[in-house]
Amino acid sequence: MGANEFAKLPHIGESLKRKEDLRFLTGQGNYTDDVQLDRQRHGYFVRSPHAHATIKSVNAAAASKMPGVVRIFTGADIEGKLGSIPCAWQIHYPDGSPMREPPHPALASKKVRYVGDQVALVVADTHEHAKNAAEAVQVEYEELPPVVDMLSAKDGPALHDEAPDNQCFKWTLGDKAAVDAAFAGAAHVTKIDVVNNRLIPNAMEPRAVNVRYNRSTDETELYVSNQNPHVERLLLTAFVMQLPEHKVRVIAPDVGGGFGSKIYLYAEDVALTYAARELNCAVKWTAERSESFVSDAHGRDHLSHAEMAMDKDGKFLAARFHTHANLGAYLSTFASAIPTYLYGTLLAGQYATPQVYVEVDAWFTNTAPVDAYRGAGRPEACYLVERLVTRCGWELGLTQDEIRKRNFVTAFPYQTPVALQYDTGDFHACMRDAQKLADVAGFDDRRKASEARGLLRGMGYSSYIEACGLAPSNLAGALGARAGLFEAGEVRVHPTGSVTVFTGSHSHGQGHETTFAQLVAARLGLNPDQVEIVHGDTGRIPFGLGTYGSRSLSVGGAAIMKALDKIEAKAKKIAAHLMEASDTDIEFANGEFTVKGTDKKIPFAQVALTAYVPHNYPLDKLEPGLNETAFYDPTNFTYPAGTYICEVEIDPETGVVRVDRFSCVDDFGVIINPMIVEGQVQGGVVQGMGQALYEHGIYDKDTGQLLTGSYMDYTMPRAANFPNIQIGHVCTPCTHNPIGSKGCGEAGAIGAPPAVINAVLDALKPLGIDDIDMPATPDRVWATIQQAKQA
Repeated sequence: MGANEFAKLPHIGESLKRKEDLRFLTGQGNYTDDVQLDRQRHGYFVRSPHAHATIKSVNAAAASKMPGVVRIFTGADIEGKLGSIPCAWQIHYPDGSPMREPPHPALASKKVRYVGDQVALVVADTHEHAKNAAEAVQVEYEELPPVVDMLSAKDGPALHDEAPDNQCFKWTLGDKAAVDAAFAGAAHVTKIDVVNNRLIPNAMEPRAVNVRYNRSTDETELYVSNQNPHVERLLLTAFVMQLPEHKVRVIAPDVGGGFGSKIYLYAEDVALTYAARELNCAVKWTAERSESFVSDAHGRDHLSHAEMAMDKDGKFLAARFHTHANLGAYLSTFASAIPTYLYGTLLAGQYATPQVYVEVDAWFTNTAPVDAYRGAGRPEACYLVERLVTRCGWELGLTQDEIRKRNFVTAFPYQTPVALQYDTGDFHACMRDAQKLADVAGFDDRRKASEARGLLRGMGYSSYIEACGLAPSNLAGALGARAGLFEAGEVRVHPTGSVTVFTGSHSHGQGHETTFAQLVAARLGLNPDQVEIVHGDTGRIPFGLGTYGSRSLSVGGAAIMKALDKIEAKAKKIAAHLMEASDTDIEFANGEFTVKGTDKKIPFAQVALTAYVPHNYPLDKLEPGLNETAFYDPTNFTYPAGTYICEVEIDPETGVVRVDRFSCVDDFGVIINPMIVEGQVQGGVVQGMGQALYEHGIYDKDTGQLLTGSYMDYTMPRAANFPNIQIGHVCTPCTHNPIGSKGCGEAGAIGAPPAVINAVLDALKPLGIDDIDMPATPDRVWATIQQAKQA
């Protein structure tokens, strides 16, 4: 079944209410912290108060004697007994040499490398006893100068012996000679320097672990708030603890948000699993919010220089980019992939730029590890490209829409100069529809009305494209991925005709239990209520790579579709036997099997019952039952794209930026549930606005202390900060998956930041201001206005 036929099925395109919301909204969700196990103890971590220091000694004698304490584990206790926590993607220097990959211990034993680094784990009978004892553990440190600034990392003290200059890798992509030649003959060159500010993820549910060990069976059961149960198990067993994989079960129950920050195997997971096995009991830990600020993997943190070469008419000839990427103190699971293959390959944007070249220098610093955060490399690329393109237009006297229209890709498939091939799209349609939705024609009148009130008004554009559903596995492996990128799905039809689906994709807010049920119900002619979705349990799911990169429907859903193909093929054989026909003459639609050219038909439920009660069954040809499994490995990425238009008002007396209007037109291919998609877009846009206007993780350069370690100092966006977000859609179905979907979960966080900042700069342009860094806080905007007045 092709994507166009699939899109016409019942339930596809219906805004059904989410099944899962009943338990979430009535307090009946089952999160990791809700899990209570027999013989359960509680863990609490002793964390470094210093950004960079050697550990002289750890004295836990007094703490060990405190009430309720079971045992205290230090780095020395586990040194040599556990492997290093691995990075899942290996990057190479231009000369082919591998990146520097220093050890990442579960507990620091000789040196701490950022504020929050784990030094010891206290296990006690209650959380309070564990916390009290942790505060009594005495650690003697010898402080070392910290390295926080990427630009001075090369000359700073080394964090790791394996990287004496603190560089993890240098990476390049593109034809440098061709780019340099294009620049030499350009009529105009635009340059820009951009900061992509560090973000601190703040999921509603902090990270949590509850791990149980049964010595009699040698089985470990790990409950964890994680987007990636099978990958968590693989890394934990094969690379760190050398355990039999079949003896470890990872269960991720309801996950209260992740946005990428719960993809990884964290040091806490390893230390707690080791402790549970040593003590032959269950050990539970739930992060306090202050712990999350310092120990969750952070996002973004790039410093970039970009240049665009153009002809006299504003046609792009070549682009070149150089980026410094902060990786933090250790390599997290996907850290090395973010500023390379998930970033550099998107620097063509929506534009038919003939040549693109990018260099990336990645650095270790005394800060929390940096890894994937909603969008993972794509927001960094989009922000850089869209800021650059807007500047190109302004320098050439072209409007923001005109500079884009002159350079959009128009013919598909389109091979970019940075490896990716876009299979389909309609960038002009997204722009056209976004301009209508935003009422661009009425902007001048609104600007004059703002000026009459002493306010500045600006409009900003962003035309984003992203690559979703990482693929294919063989290509990713050649580029350094240390895991496959496929997905698995199992469809189990019950005798009554109802269905249970087991998917390797895991939900942390995307609505899989509803969307996947619609997909299956549409194919089999069922009511979505007859379909149950099971995820997040390595003991029940064949395998899976989890949820990230907007891959759930385009990869996980495609695996389910392949399993449904097998179900349909077998069911046709059963139906053919029941109706005394050839299976090649059987058609299936709307839940009924029919014989071509006759009025013979039987419902799907009858076939399902026959499969399990095989009294009249071709046993010589078919096994009983109706249960199929399939794996899907994509042949290409999917490419969601769109245009966002933001309109802001600025009070020049206070520097306060108010988002007055925000309009989005996205091309996500075939949409299963528009309501869920709109929720994803709105949430992503708000996160993107948060980066543009409010959020910024800041470390003190002298001490390495996190200055934004609480909600008192780190501003999260609130509903009252934003207008109603207007949403529209264009549909060009993906050409290489059976659903035709492209992914929607990250789009808002990718497209929103440049739209907001371009709007802020459009408002400030009459004052002679052409640059401002994120976040555009009132203080920063006001100070920039004052400097412009004094210039």
